[in-house]
Amino acid sequence: MEHITLLLAIVIVTALVFDFTNGFHDTANAMATTISTGALKPKTAVAMSAVLNLVGAFLSVEVAKTISSGIVNESGITPEVIFAALVGAILWNLMTWLIGLPSSSSHALMGGLVGATIASVGISGVNGGTVVTKVLIPAIAAPLVAGVAAYLASRLTYRIGRNADPKATAKGYRAGQIASAGLVSLAHGTNDAQKTMGIITLALIAGGVLSPGSNPPTWVILSAGLAIAMGTYLGGWRIIRTMGKGLTDLQPQQGFAAQTSAASVILASSNIGFSLSTTHSCSGAVMGAGLGRKGGVVRWSTATRMFVAWGLTLPAAGLVAAGSEFVTKQGDWGVAAVAAFLIAACVAIWVVSRRQVIDHTNVNDVEADADAEPAGVVTAAIAAVTPPPAGTLAQPFTTSIPAPAPADPEPTRPATV
Repeated sequence: MEHITLLLAIVIVTALVFDFTNGFHDTANAMATTISTGALKPKTAVAMSAVLNLVGAFLSVEVAKTISSGIVNESGITPEVIFAALVGAILWNLMTWLIGLPSSSSHALMGGLVGATIASVGISGVNGGTVVTKVLIPAIAAPLVAGVAAYLASRLTYRIGRNADPKATAKGYRAGQIASAGLVSLAHGTNDAQKTMGIITLALIAGGVLSPGSNPPTWVILSAGLAIAMGTYLGGWRIIRTMGKGLTDLQPQQGFAAQTSAASVILASSNIGFSLSTTHSCSGAVMGAGLGRKGGVVRWSTATRMFVAWGLTLPAAGLVAAGSEFVTKQGDWGVAAVAAFLIAACVAIWVVSRRQVIDHTNVNDVEADADAEPAGVVTAAIAAVTPPPAGTLAQPFTTSIPAPAPADPEPTRPATV
């Protein structure tokens, strides 16, 4: 086995940087609803999520094996290709974080890897069947399955608790939210931390340090778990705001239903090796839970921007990665130029983000125009057939006529005997 070269070390460090951005980019998946409903304080929520992300990284390596030996052919892949793929993924993560859109870090990594591979060895270097069955199909199915499950779970919780005291049940659902948020964090560690494990393992194979088909070494698992945990602890407050308040307003019952549904989908996919987007699953679950309550409104303008970002993730990350691969092929100066570009772009994005700081102190503050958005066609149609929550009465559709102003009272006269 060869020793780790300087280029390979740069690739490994860049992979851990991506893992770090993945952590703060996807914190919202586990903790947005818990924070927005007040079940946990913001800093407590992200600390809990960080610890469970680290634990989850040690539970399975199935997704890591999909990344390291399934998406692209190992033969012909060089460390430069992997470096270029990571550049595309990191920049897409940071751009979507800056504008507060919950896009998929997983698909950014996949897009970067596919784009850099095509630029290096051509389309033959990509396993198209694996991309379709283990990336594209789950990308479409995950939000639909999680959304339908969360919608049905929300309706069921309101039906079961329709005669219960709302204050008493709210405490129970908040406790359930904490448990389900922990489950989502654990699931996130088993899925997303493994993607970085897989990419580092692929780099080690490409560099001749590991033999083809090898599992991730223990130090790779540990470093990937720590990187995603540290990123999670910092908290992607911009995306947490969008997921918790920007898409819909959730009550504790809905938050519990959304997180439980998303965790079930993520854990099931991790068990069979699907490189699932936790963002897609959790976003779909949040929207489904939002529609599951009578009067619940999904803000479709925000959802539409999010869907557009999802569609652009693979090609955008792939194009940046392909351009980076073209430059790195020029030699050492090309690698240095791409590294300098990545650092400069990261610093520039951070500087722009300081113009409007969003952190744990204002994460639940929402602009007035977001709350004023009217219900869309889908929301109105589903709300019409959804039973009202416990303790509320359906209001008839009547025209409101203002009451006449009261007349001036007559002066009080002394009583006569």
